Amino acid sequence: MKKRGIVFKLFVVTSAVTIGIFALILLAQGLFFDKFYRTVKVHDLEQSMHTFGKQYAEQGDDPVAAARILGQFSNDNRAALAIYDTDLQRRSQDPYFITLQTKDKQVSLLFSSLGTTIGDVPPDLQIGATLKVDGIYMDQKDTIMQPSTLQPQTPNPDQGLTRIEGTITDLVLPQGQELSPFYTNTLVDNAFIAWRNTHPDADIQQLKVDNTVQSEWTDPWSGVTYAMIILPVTGSDGKTNYALSLSSLQPVGEASMLLQRYYLYLAPIIAVILLLLSFLYSRLLSRPLLQLSRTSARMARLDFQPMSNHSLRSNDEFGELSRNLDTLRHNLDAALRKLSETNEALSHEMEEKNRAEQLRKELIANISHELKTPLGIVKGFAEGLQDDVAADKRERYVQLIVTETDRMNALIMDMLQLSRFEVKAVKLKSQPIDIVRHIQALLYSFAPQLESRHLRVVTSGDETLWVNADPRRIDQVLLNLLSNAVRHTHESGTITVDWQVMNDEEVEIAIENEGDPIPAQDLERIWDQFYRAERSRDRKTGGTGLGLAIVKHIFELHESRYEVNNTENGVAFRFTLKQAPIDRETREIDE
Repeated sequence: MKKRGIVFKLFVVTSAVTIGIFALILLAQGLFFDKFYRTVKVHDLEQSMHTFGKQYAEQGDDPVAAARILGQFSNDNRAALAIYDTDLQRRSQDPYFITLQTKDKQVSLLFSSLGTTIGDVPPDLQIGATLKVDGIYMDQKDTIMQPSTLQPQTPNPDQGLTRIEGTITDLVLPQGQELSPFYTNTLVDNAFIAWRNTHPDADIQQLKVDNTVQSEWTDPWSGVTYAMIILPVTGSDGKTNYALSLSSLQPVGEASMLLQRYYLYLAPIIAVILLLLSFLYSRLLSRPLLQLSRTSARMARLDFQPMSNHSLRSNDEFGELSRNLDTLRHNLDAALRKLSETNEALSHEMEEKNRAEQLRKELIANISHELKTPLGIVKGFAEGLQDDVAADKRERYVQLIVTETDRMNALIMDMLQLSRFEVKAVKLKSQPIDIVRHIQALLYSFAPQLESRHLRVVTSGDETLWVNADPRRIDQVLLNLLSNAVRHTHESGTITVDWQVMNDEEVEIAIENEGDPIPAQDLERIWDQFYRAERSRDRKTGGTGLGLAIVKHIFELHESRYEVNNTENGVAFRFTLKQAPIDRETREIDE
């Protein structure tokens, strides 16, 4: 509850401050925006008038240059502009122009501010366009024309007019103005006369001594209020003229009303946003306390893992408390981790001891089982010899004793070899060998057994296949797998041996025999020591039960992939070896 109280208080205070500021902005807009807009409008217009005065004094007697600066001023400031002479009489000035390049000369079209309407000028005129004009030349060189009709539709011009056609090379025309500039230019004289009638001569005298006059005038016909600025400028003849600028203030009233309506619709949205930001801000400020609370709660649950991106970096009391908690968390985590590792080590050690004890018991049981029968046989035959059996039986008894002794010796040797594999005492001596030659040599050694049981061997694969392997250990693997295949193949059955390249790095050897399948529950256990799938045939087949366990270790030393599975006809063993590139020297070494 205390945590929520802090967040709530921050939220209320922040919301009140932000909404209060927003309300003050709305109030200031309603009370002062109109006045601010007028002040800025008049100030910017006055600055532009001073700039115009400098340009006007530099343009000389060129009417096109005068039209250019007049038109650009009107477009940039959305204002009408007129020039009055020393006697306060309006001078004839043309604020807009178009320059045409005809076949033989360049003609400038000057648009008078009096008698021209916005509809007289075709829209979208631009440099490069072709224009046809009827008008009257205003100079002796026929280079300045007062246009009468643009783009005339009649085949011939009216009497007294001249028609020209050319390409527009330069122009200044009305752009971006709320009212027609030609209309506002006609109001300039009305505004000037009204100003002279309403101001005493002192103001006129003050204007003549280089002072700027600012005033407002309302058009009695439209009711639109205009800002009027008058300042002295120097003419081309060096005399003082007066420039009068007239700019509409109508947009400020419309803008003010639109802003009020706009804020009326926008205020609820802004209020919601401010409340949301206030909530986020309050959550942000209360974050250190919330974080410390979460950290202490985790530590209470004995969870000492570090929280990413949640460490306080501030230098105040919250930061110090956070660092102290972090130090405590780290120390407790280290102690708990060390205790856990110790317990885990003890648990693992106990598991290893139990596993070793179980293996020891199984090994003793397996050895006892494997040695019990041959020892019983040896004892029985030895007692028969001791009792002086018939002479014709002695030789057979001795042979059986030797056979059983050899069997026990083979078992002991396999156990010794398996123990060396288990303690990682065996090191491979890998070299490139032709695995096909090794397979064929071992198959030849089984020829007597194959013939006695009428077994058939089918091989498939390339004539040579070179692999990296320890030749002695691979022969041991092949001998074990082939002997298993010979023992477990049905009478007159088939043994299939094939080898093939799997990819650029591995080859696969498969040995399959026709016979009884291995029970599914025994497929994974046949690699265990002393495990046999056919208990009833242990003595008959002569295996020690350690061969496949040794083969498994050899496979692992060669990093081979191996498997055994049942097929439609019997059982197949498969394993992989790494392929070896071969050259002449390697071939000679293997041979």
